[in-house]
Amino acid sequence: MSDILKGKVVLVTGGSRGLGAATAEAFADQGADVAISYAASADKAATVVEKLRAKGVRAIAVKSDQADLASAKPLIDRVIAEFGKLDILVNNAAIAIQGQNIDDPTLDGEKYNRQWQVNVLGTIANTRAAAPRLTDGGRIIFVGSLLGSYVPFPGVADYAGTKWALVGYAKGIARELGPRNITVNVVQPGIMPTDMAAEVAGELPNRDAILDMHPIRRIATLEEVSQTICFLAGPHAGYINGEQINIAGGLAI
Repeated sequence: MSDILKGKVVLVTGGSRGLGAATAEAFADQGADVAISYAASADKAATVVEKLRAKGVRAIAVKSDQADLASAKPLIDRVIAEFGKLDILVNNAAIAIQGQNIDDPTLDGEKYNRQWQVNVLGTIANTRAAAPRLTDGGRIIFVGSLLGSYVPFPGVADYAGTKWALVGYAKGIARELGPRNITVNVVQPGIMPTDMAAEVAGELPNRDAILDMHPIRRIATLEEVSQTICFLAGPHAGYINGEQINIAGGLAI
């Protein structure tokens, strides 16, 4: 436990499971009060909140479906009504639809379009709602993917595109919010041990061969990624802005 972020309020979108839940716990371990959003997993969200409160911080879970752009403002309103402010926004919520090439005649366009809606438009809506109300000196951290800048196998064009779109957006708002000392960065993990990764792992061509491409031949741990997010939100990262931080064992070097 640490108090380096004591007094700060963070919102982690998609915080009911996987990296989102690990990140929420990492922030609580550093003394921050934590709000998480979730789309459907109410029981899992409640369990996360119980764990956070057990660490001695204030915590809430807010149901908010990122696919519905109108949900963004009520989400931010609820967090600020509960805690009085918002210092840190972690844009973590996303879905992963992979496995079909663009020239596949059976390509499920509707499913892939929803991915753009959730990963890009929903994330942007939350960011727009939060930015005017974020405290000066605050932080915005996007959870991207190494696939946003390096694509070593087929079948992920749309997913990679959604993550690359967020990089450009993050760099743009880093420029716009810099005068308020708000930093904006993108964390780009590789493969992680999450439910979402497990759901698409069977669609990846020759997973062992992909691991062989890593100089450090393993996947990232949730702790490695969540602690990097917390570092970017902390007092020692105030001059890191508009950057992409890869956590992928050197896959893209």
